[in-house]
Amino acid sequence: MNTLNQTEQVENETEALSQRRIRSFVLRQGRLTKGQARALETGLPQFGVNYTPELLDLNAVFNRADSKKILEIGFGMGETTAKIAQVLPDCDFLAAEVHTPGVGALLKLIQENELTNIRVIQHDVVEVLHHMVADASLDGVHIFFPDPWHKKRHHKRRLIQAEFVNLLCTKLNAGGYLHVATDWQEYAEWVLEVLNAEAQLENTAKDYAVKPSYRPLTKFENRGLKLGHGVWDMVFTRK
Repeated sequence: MNTLNQTEQVENETEALSQRRIRSFVLRQGRLTKGQARALETGLPQFGVNYTPELLDLNAVFNRADSKKILEIGFGMGETTAKIAQVLPDCDFLAAEVHTPGVGALLKLIQENELTNIRVIQHDVVEVLHHMVADASLDGVHIFFPDPWHKKRHHKRRLIQAEFVNLLCTKLNAGGYLHVATDWQEYAEWVLEVLNAEAQLENTAKDYAVKPSYRPLTKFENRGLKLGHGVWDMVFTRK
């Protein structure tokens, strides 16, 4: 087999593997509000990052090198991300989400609050991590209320898996942190077990952490707490 054919075979195998990978999300057609649509049109050119399979220079993207770089994974409608960015102005946030209404909603919040420390990328975060985020370039990763995929047959779709956590560890610098929050107890137990099993991570608490002050309570979370529902935060640091 010549070199060209070998290269084509590797590329084909890589593409096939990507197609076989079980995704942690299902893309649904969401309805855009006029405000979200307008924010997508006017905000993406300034605050959006296009997916490309090449390393991203985060210092250049945010036009500063002395800030901590945080990856927000699956930000939903963006309220929490926007509030954290306001509370932590000395940090820069690369926010990844696949659903268009959520992207539009966060862009709208960025514009309304005149935030300069958020950039938004609409793409599968696993591919973003593999191809765009340099090793040891992140100071933190936030994963708040990921889909628990509560049915046992769907557990393979859960984002927090050993392989994914190991990938995150390669992107975190020494002393960087991973913060996961969930309101599904069985998933909290799952996440804690997976994170404890990763040798490159160290728990900042005995098990579950006290909610860090930078993470705001969402309306849904606040309502659940009043009804006696639990929320579990886990904060681990990279050794």
